[in-house]
Amino acid sequence: MRRARIRSAAALALLLLAGCGNQAPRFDRAQETAAVTHAITESIRWCIPEKDRGRLYAHVAPDSSFFMFQPSSQATIKGFAAFQAFAEEVFFNPAFKAISSDIKELRVTIGPSGDVAWFACLLDDIGEWDGRRIGWHDCRWTGVLEKRDGKWLLMQQHFSLPTDRPAAAASGDSSASG
Repeated sequence: MRRARIRSAAALALLLLAGCGNQAPRFDRAQETAAVTHAITESIRWCIPEKDRGRLYAHVAPDSSFFMFQPSSQATIKGFAAFQAFAEEVFFNPAFKAISSDIKELRVTIGPSGDVAWFACLLDDIGEWDGRRIGWHDCRWTGVLEKRDGKWLLMQQHFSLPTDRPAAAASGDSSASG
């Protein structure tokens, strides 16, 4: 009789432990996906219609963990300070003017813990430099965000252009876009 109780208790404990691994996440996936999408969108459209430093920097990890690859010769940006220096030199230069930004085929995935997300999309990001049209068409944009203190921040992003099409399709020099 005692063995039967022990076996029953052990079986119940195993069932409870197995059930814990299958619990639903403790976050609203649709709500978090919308918040991540908002952070991604704001991080690229901060300069339309006006250049807004607050909107740009609000969605980037404000420390050395931020990392960015670009297709231009300024390929790697490591840390928020380097990103800020780049942005001040390029984006806030009076020669730069944003025209439009279109995010296409955005795919967002929220990790099981609800505090990490990754995304991929195609990006048309068009501007002018001293009146000359610049930008990217169908740029591949991928990245990782982390939720810190309730806010989604870009930790890593990577921009790349297809190599199997003529460079002219990129609409000029892409170094001032991004």
